[in-house]
Amino acid sequence: MTISYILSSIAVLLISLFFLFFRSNPTTRSDTMANTSATEALLDELRQNPVDPNSFARPDLSRVDHILWKAFVNFEKQTIGATVDLTVQKQTETVDEILLDTSGLSIDGVTDAQTGQPLNYTLSPSVAVFGAKLTVKLPASVRSTVRIAYRTSSKATALQWLKPEQTAGKRHPYLLSQCQAIHCRSILPIQDTPAVKQTYDAAIVAPKDLVVLMSAVRDGTGAVHQSDNSATKEYRFKQKIAIPSYLIAIAVGDLVSKEIGPRSHVWSEPALIDRCAYEFANTEKMLATAESIVGPYVWGVYDLLVLPPSFPFGGMENPCLTFVTPTLLAGDRSLESVVAHEIAHSWTGNLVTNKNWGHFWLNEGFTTFLENKIVGRLSGGEPNRQFRAFEGLKSLKNDIDNLGRDSPFTKLLIDHRGVDPDDAFSTVPYYKGHTFLFYLEQLLGGPEVFEPFLRTYIDNFKYKVIETNDFRSFLQNYFSDNKEALSRIDWGLWINGTGMPHIIPDYDQTLAKECIELANRWIAAADTDWSQFRANDISAMDAWQRVEFLNNLLAAPEGKISAAKVEAITRTYGLQDNHNSEIRCLWLRLSLAAHCKAYTADAVQFITSQGRMKFVKPIYKALYAWDETRQLAVDTFKANAHQLMDMSAKAVAKELHLNV
Repeated sequence: MTISYILSSIAVLLISLFFLFFRSNPTTRSDTMANTSATEALLDELRQNPVDPNSFARPDLSRVDHILWKAFVNFEKQTIGATVDLTVQKQTETVDEILLDTSGLSIDGVTDAQTGQPLNYTLSPSVAVFGAKLTVKLPASVRSTVRIAYRTSSKATALQWLKPEQTAGKRHPYLLSQCQAIHCRSILPIQDTPAVKQTYDAAIVAPKDLVVLMSAVRDGTGAVHQSDNSATKEYRFKQKIAIPSYLIAIAVGDLVSKEIGPRSHVWSEPALIDRCAYEFANTEKMLATAESIVGPYVWGVYDLLVLPPSFPFGGMENPCLTFVTPTLLAGDRSLESVVAHEIAHSWTGNLVTNKNWGHFWLNEGFTTFLENKIVGRLSGGEPNRQFRAFEGLKSLKNDIDNLGRDSPFTKLLIDHRGVDPDDAFSTVPYYKGHTFLFYLEQLLGGPEVFEPFLRTYIDNFKYKVIETNDFRSFLQNYFSDNKEALSRIDWGLWINGTGMPHIIPDYDQTLAKECIELANRWIAAADTDWSQFRANDISAMDAWQRVEFLNNLLAAPEGKISAAKVEAITRTYGLQDNHNSEIRCLWLRLSLAAHCKAYTADAVQFITSQGRMKFVKPIYKALYAWDETRQLAVDTFKANAHQLMDMSAKAVAKELHLNV
């Protein structure tokens, strides 16, 4: 047979199959087109949302101001079955519905909580990471309570269900949540936008041997209930201060606590509690220092929960109950500044909140700025504060280099239309935002002038949500008598400029000098000339100076740090035995960049023993960049991805060019 005959026969067969398929499925094509059209319409609705382009909610039309959540935690099915009462306030009398965000929720019914009458509702098709819009027809009254009965999916992106073997105690399962940025919609039908703040009450039923904690004040427990072969217990919570949905948090596990201050306990699994209590003993000092700068702590309780290793962040500032990673347990309190950061969020983020994720720098830039002030006050004064600011520029430059200097994600004010906030996450809002505030402080008269402004700013906007222009207007009004300085602020470049900040403050680099000099000596040294280096080179350096030393080695010109040199650095300073996770991550990145085979197993152990994005993402990236370890990176991820939370798995998969 000729090639042309074969091709023509194949063409006839394909055409026949095409018509046969559509005759037997006459609506398939139209249904596909209709679904595509509906999805595009929903995406367009999101993009045009004047409040938040990552949410279907329209709080300018009707707003939730209180939540009553009654939930049953089912470890066997890895789901939560619940009812939620949403107290809704119409913003105008003509409004007849409320729009809510959901993701993967099975809705069993919607009623008027006061009358029990069913309410009409519709659930849209799901739209990528943004989920599905739940539209509920409201009763005629201006204020009403909507009751929704529903179940979560076992794949809810806000939740991680751990098997007993994934915990420290190995005896009980564990549940933890992470709702930031837009994951709360996977556990609650809610207006999932920081533009909406609401109070909440909760009653959570879980296995009686486990403890339930939430981002609220504990409000007692109920009786134990026995049914079949299981026994459950109810835990009650009350959050009297209105918070955005991303700050709703829950954890269920084999937990115990230890008092670490007059308003603070640390919680963890029993095996870790003494280490945790030691590590975070300075919590009250940090709280008191923050209060001296920005005013009273209004949340009452400040507890810490040390989570299992899979938690993706260093900390999460859930009100009344900060979540922290066990990677902070260095044994010498050298990483306690992460707690200072989360404490600072009690004012900047939790009390004064960005209206949507495009203005995220208002949360993180201010928090990093306040964190450094707290740490500086407690240790080393102004030189230490400025050293930390200078050191943060390394992380900022690294992220900007990875994103691309012209990337819109390197702006302070990000256009989030059609963008998953997780995809835009980086250190930019933290350190570029901090740099802007430090610049403003220096320009406008120094800390003695700027700190009273900061306190007044927080007092003015507390309990509110704001945009960048709100901050700008307030600052310009506060410093209206200093027109010359105000005229020098290029708001366009600071807020909308891409890449590194166009102005880098003249930071005090006294504490950085010896780190840089030591790194430069190693960079210049020949591969056999190790005799000039001694262990006491770094004995007087604190942990963050050692981080600065390693960062400078990482930034060395290509070819200047060989595998042999990495092994010498490791031996000289005992880096293989260092338990500070910040130092360990940088050391492993340095060894992989130098193609040092000696520590590849250490790198794999590090990324499979914890799931903090700050660490696992760059180590996987370094493994993938080296030809000899590329397949190892892929195989390691595939074998361990189930132990990572959704956002960490997605971030790593992107670095490995995989789909999850």
